[in-house]
Amino acid sequence: MTDSLSLHEARKLVLLSQRVPPAKTPGPATAATLAAIEHLGYIQIDTISVIQRAHHHTLWNRNPRYQPSQLDQLIHDKQVFEYWSHAAACLPMRDYRFSLPRKEAFASGVEEHWFDRDEKLETRVLKRISEEGPLMAKDFECRGKRTGEWKTKPTKRALENLWMQGDLMSARRVNFHKVYDLTERVLPEGTNTTVPTPEEQARFLIARYLQANGLGRPAEVAYLRKGAKPLIADTMQEMTSSGELRLIRVGEENYHVLPGSLELLKKPLSRRKLKILSPFDNLVIQRKRMQALFGFDYLIECYLPAAKRRYGYFTLPILWDGRLAARMDCKAERKESRLHILHLALEPGVVQTDAFFQALCRELESFLTFNQCSRLRLHRTSPDQLLPGLQAAIKNSELLES
Repeated sequence: MTDSLSLHEARKLVLLSQRVPPAKTPGPATAATLAAIEHLGYIQIDTISVIQRAHHHTLWNRNPRYQPSQLDQLIHDKQVFEYWSHAAACLPMRDYRFSLPRKEAFASGVEEHWFDRDEKLETRVLKRISEEGPLMAKDFECRGKRTGEWKTKPTKRALENLWMQGDLMSARRVNFHKVYDLTERVLPEGTNTTVPTPEEQARFLIARYLQANGLGRPAEVAYLRKGAKPLIADTMQEMTSSGELRLIRVGEENYHVLPGSLELLKKPLSRRKLKILSPFDNLVIQRKRMQALFGFDYLIECYLPAAKRRYGYFTLPILWDGRLAARMDCKAERKESRLHILHLALEPGVVQTDAFFQALCRELESFLTFNQCSRLRLHRTSPDQLLPGLQAAIKNSELLES
């Protein structure tokens, strides 16, 4: 017999599993950041910097004491490493061995590299790093034609191929550029480097996903992992038969959960605390899932021509009252210490606008600080008539500019 959860309960389980809004965490702030990365399993890295970059933004939403230097410290201390999850990500070092199947697939040619291979150049690149120590792409002369969408130079392509197949790792970043070193010099002593079997890998992905997301389906666990869905689906069925997973019905859909996760439903959810999310936050990265569970139809529009954008270049989902209640297009002018709210759009059904505005204003104070800003400028709201109410809600904060 399949148990069922209401949509309200399912959303609560997802949010409590995602630890957003966050609960207070004791101990050092950097330890709380590591705990967030280990719990979520990955933090997506992205280059867009109109506000604080996605990896910092996601961690700040799980740890209010977060500072970008903490992630640098965790990488320096070899507790976190960079590699590919469904996208470029920071991953817990304790999970290193589960990055090996993808690396082996690239090294063996089972999976094609993104860039055409120049094995002679790769050998020269490896030799230099072996002899000279960690190097950046800029440390190599640019010989040969830059290719691809990003006009990548040949040595950068070689470095990335070696990184993807596991010969190199990123020792750190300087001005957001990778510093490459030999893998054996980056890995902490005693790291488990045994390659998991396909069954081990599937079980790992399932457990990690459900721990961080509360409930899930095979397609969600296998998100952007080429060819992984059949084995994950079979493994989830086996784990359900053995009692390691439970099948839960939400509306017309079946989901799997870890049995212990249902205990989270006994905990309270801070519904009045508002969080401004990154478009690449773990909670919202799977858009179809958010549509199914939260009724939130979301598209990041920075990849669209300006004329086709409905909400704005970089709209941020806003979590409030246990739902995704709005989206906000922002831009930080850090030199002027000014944050622009270019467009705030409420979702249909949000009727307690005064309570929403109060929660938003409270969060904006810390959000401005996080983005190195001290002043706020409002431009547009949807519906239009919301603008005076929002202006009134923050007029005493001394943040709003006319």
